[in-house]
Amino acid sequence: MSGIVFYKTEKLQEIVHFYTNRIGSEVWLDQGKCVILKHGNMLFGFCEGEKADIDGILTFFYRTTTEVDAIYRRIEKDAEHSPRKNERFHIYHFFGLDPEGRKIEFQTFLHRLKEYWSGEQLLLYRRSIREFVAEDISEELLLKVFEVCRFAPTSRNSQSYYYVVTKDLKKKAILADIRQQASKPLAAAPYVVAVCVDSQKTKRAEQDCCIAGYHLLLAAAQFGLGTCWITDMNREEVKRILEIPVADHIACLTPLGYPAYDSLDSSEEELRQVSRAMMLPPRRKVKEIFRFV
Repeated sequence: MSGIVFYKTEKLQEIVHFYTNRIGSEVWLDQGKCVILKHGNMLFGFCEGEKADIDGILTFFYRTTTEVDAIYRRIEKDAEHSPRKNERFHIYHFFGLDPEGRKIEFQTFLHRLKEYWSGEQLLLYRRSIREFVAEDISEELLLKVFEVCRFAPTSRNSQSYYYVVTKDLKKKAILADIRQQASKPLAAAPYVVAVCVDSQKTKRAEQDCCIAGYHLLLAAAQFGLGTCWITDMNREEVKRILEIPVADHIACLTPLGYPAYDSLDSSEEELRQVSRAMMLPPRRKVKEIFRFV
């Protein structure tokens, strides 16, 4: 279920051009005299009318202050003021006007939010997290995450996967030391989760397990939690610590907790510098990752 807010406009084409070219929205549906735009997971439309609707405020919110600063630089001449903190509502924002004088606001919340990402945003923005705040995760939220994980696809609907969760400090410390630096993040979060498959229920243990693992990573991100895929943990030592049958398969272990930093709150140049320092290749362009035959 979703919704759309419509506004009357006297300058349909100019308004559509402003919101697509200046703000970064996309045309979701063009109905001729009405055009519906999409910005993240928000739908809003403009329809031709004799008098423009300019009451109220059209607010766009972003994940980070960096993104708010970036949109401010893009539309600075249409802004009423530079971005600033609003202590009352705990936001970082600025106001502007569109070509018809309609007030628009750009903001980010300076506190934790409930889930809001669209599917596209989730796939684009999920990142590995290696540092976490010392804050527990409620049982209610854990159940929400694993409720989503119940729908991970498996070979022949075997539902062969399961998750082993621990917050035991001693166990986490031992697990974090198994692969030294690579597994170190396991000690940083409140929880460690092992993604497993009952090998007697499926002939595709590795495939089922990896799908279940990625389902967990996406579900956690959707609910504001951080994860990091720690591989090469399908070991007898790990199974003994976590009481996992030796015959079962482990795709990965991951820390699970609230991130200590926002992985997206960096400029593109900062991200490029980090990639160069870690000798990581840049993301390939879309035409480089698929081909027709």
